[in-house]
Amino acid sequence: MRYGGNTSCVELRLRDGTLLILDAGTGVRPLGLALAAAQERIHLLLTHLHLDHLEGLGFFLPIWSPENEVHVWGPPSPVRSLEERIARYLSPPLFPIQLADIPARLVFHDVPDEPWQIGSARIEAAPVSHPGPTVAYRIEGDGVVVAYIPDHEPGLGTELAELRPDWISGFDIAQGADVLFHDAQYFEDEYTTRTGWGHSSVADTVTFARLAGVRRLVLFHHDPLHTDDELEALEARARDLWGAAGEPPELAREGTTVQVAGAVRAA
Repeated sequence: MRYGGNTSCVELRLRDGTLLILDAGTGVRPLGLALAAAQERIHLLLTHLHLDHLEGLGFFLPIWSPENEVHVWGPPSPVRSLEERIARYLSPPLFPIQLADIPARLVFHDVPDEPWQIGSARIEAAPVSHPGPTVAYRIEGDGVVVAYIPDHEPGLGTELAELRPDWISGFDIAQGADVLFHDAQYFEDEYTTRTGWGHSSVADTVTFARLAGVRRLVLFHHDPLHTDDELEALEARARDLWGAAGEPPELAREGTTVQVAGAVRAA
């Protein structure tokens, strides 16, 4: 109840008003209600298509207005287009309406290999270690960098601290970021029985952030079996591992707004 139960969704706004939405978990529904009065071009950046990162899309109010244009970005697949893969969910019997019948103008994009521009933001996407096609995002704008890697297993049973940066999944995306949102689903003892599931121990998350020189670490993708007290124990463990240098790691909390250098705002 203190940290929230919706699945992954982060709203990112730049000084010029550029709106980016990172993932479309159930958290995109209340975001859509807040945006209901706005008629604007919206960019939705999906890290991958596991249901907890997509299941809110059909309940995102702006897609039900023909006046809106929604650009959907996501990882490419050699088998089906992004639109075809999303249509498998947004179609009967899983959803009552076909994707093609949604009134907003939906434009689908495979993320490119090279950085691209959306408004004043320079976006970079790169594959990361997680089952199925999955990317992480680096957003640079207004002189700051936000990195978003919600589902990630950079250790994958190895000692991260012993690896060279070019062998660490997601390192280039996170390097030098002002804020990093990163998977921290497990305590270390839990991770030993879940290696290969695509998620991180809190120790690997802190090691990854420290190696990448991140200024501020937000612990993300909470295990639904963890109580709020257990989440706070995980945060305390992250802070012990982090040490005294810089801002201590913090738990993502539903409804939190993170201001970065007075310009970029993430909620």
